[in-house]
Amino acid sequence: MSNIKPALERKLSLLHATAINMIDMVGIGPFVVLSVVAQIMGGPYFLYAWIAGALLSYLDAMVWSQLGAALPRAGGSFHFLKEGYGEKAGSLMSFLFVWQTMIQAPLVIASAAIGFSQYANYFFHLSFLQEKAVSGLVVILVILLLYRKIESIGKISVFLWVGVLGTMAWIIFGGIAHGNFLEPIKHINDGFTMQHGFVAALGFASVKTIYSYLGYYNVCHLGGEIKNPSRNIPRSMFISITGIAILYLAMNVSVASVLPFQTIVNSKFVVSDYIQTLYGPTAGAFATVLILMVAFASLFSATLGYSRIPYAAAQDRSFFPFFKELHPRLHFPHRSLLVLGGIAFVFSLLFRLKEVIDGILAMRILIQFIGQAIGLLLLFKRKGKGFFPWKMPLYPLPLFLAIIIWGGIFFSTGTKMMLSGLTVISLGLIAYFVAKKFKWIGALSNDGNNEQAKKA
Repeated sequence: MSNIKPALERKLSLLHATAINMIDMVGIGPFVVLSVVAQIMGGPYFLYAWIAGALLSYLDAMVWSQLGAALPRAGGSFHFLKEGYGEKAGSLMSFLFVWQTMIQAPLVIASAAIGFSQYANYFFHLSFLQEKAVSGLVVILVILLLYRKIESIGKISVFLWVGVLGTMAWIIFGGIAHGNFLEPIKHINDGFTMQHGFVAALGFASVKTIYSYLGYYNVCHLGGEIKNPSRNIPRSMFISITGIAILYLAMNVSVASVLPFQTIVNSKFVVSDYIQTLYGPTAGAFATVLILMVAFASLFSATLGYSRIPYAAAQDRSFFPFFKELHPRLHFPHRSLLVLGGIAFVFSLLFRLKEVIDGILAMRILIQFIGQAIGLLLLFKRKGKGFFPWKMPLYPLPLFLAIIIWGGIFFSTGTKMMLSGLTVISLGLIAYFVAKKFKWIGALSNDGNNEQAKKA
């Protein structure tokens, strides 16, 4: 019997990585927040909120690309923060990231499941309890699908990706074929005035659009399973953001070219109503089925990426050791998957979608996005330009712009959510010092170092 422990395998190509990113990004978000964004902005210039989301995604992806190409390991931000802040501060920052991941990752998973159950009302007119039952069952189904080898998951991801692209293409084609596709663009500035009210509305609306773009970095969490990571990690992110930005803008323009603005604002199933207006009730029902498939695909991708984070941290003795084991036969972090999935199941039963969306951003901005950007500055200063195989254009300008915009987005989540984010960090600080006291975390043991040497 072999004594070699199972290890992650680099089996995911650029196609797989891009597919995983894009199906994570296009979840239920763009379909359920389209009406909300239009309502917040109050005019045809609501398209600017989707452009703002894309610009921030590009800026932040430069940070992720520079770090991801240099540190292509399972866990992504865990390693970025640990390396960026150095031995002492890095240990704390990486622990806090994994700690908040144990809360915000299940929130992300729950948001897709809740959105799925809400959109299912187009068919079933579910009661509140029935909605919760559906969202919980969706989480369970995703966990069952992910309980397999990574190469199988890569193939499933590509299949779901094709479905996502096909759905978006059909939605966009309807607007183009209708004949008024360019009208919303021509009238984008109707009623527009650059004043404080617009800036505030753009901030609140961008909370929703940014939520719809999140996931472009999912490939970094799977860094230990990506082929040729120094090239494929950055490429997959920029391809994903470009493709999704085009799809989102074209979808919004298509819907606005067919439905009156007030209908967009008031509709609970705006894309289904749009397709029904164009092609009739049967087509509207079929579009809803496709949207539910897209939501499920996003849930699948997000759960896959997040399940690698506690595992990677535990392998490094930087998080609770319970999570460090891989499945002995299937070679994936099954304990991490089951715990995150279990918490997501509970969250899907307890919370509503709006609370979850705002909570997701508030909890991750300070440590993951702003903290990670600062960590890149520190790592660059310590290691020098040559350490990074991928270089950020105009460094460090995009990095500083990302920090400023993320700060504005954090403020726009509102006082309650800002406090919740700070509370999670405070509890994480307590957990960190307790874990250090009982030596649950710390430097790798000699045995651990010997095992790593054998693998090398």
